[in-house]
Amino acid sequence: MTSNWSRPFDDPIPLPRGRQLVTLKDAANFIQKLPKAEQDLEEWQAAVEALIMAAEGRGPVMHSRIGVLRALNRNIERVFTDRKDLHWGKRKLKRDERPELFAQYRQLNEGA
Repeated sequence: MTSNWSRPFDDPIPLPRGRQLVTLKDAANFIQKLPKAEQDLEEWQAAVEALIMAAEGRGPVMHSRIGVLRALNRNIERVFTDRKDLHWGKRKLKRDERPELFAQYRQLNEGA
């Protein structure tokens, strides 16, 4: 089975200081330059496995991108708020835009 390490990610993976990982090879080189102790972390091991599978055509490139992003952001705590956004805002009805016109309209219809 041949490997295609030149396969690009759908969207480049941004790194600190403005660099980007564009291809599977870029990501593999980045991981190889990490200290051995960091490479051995579970998150990086999962990312490496996903990269190999994508390079061999046994998995989607998107999975390898997600694996690298998860490893890069492993120390960032996700914060959820209790705030609930309104769904599309309140819908405005025509009659609420100019109530005085609709009041006149109602009077005319009631009197007829």
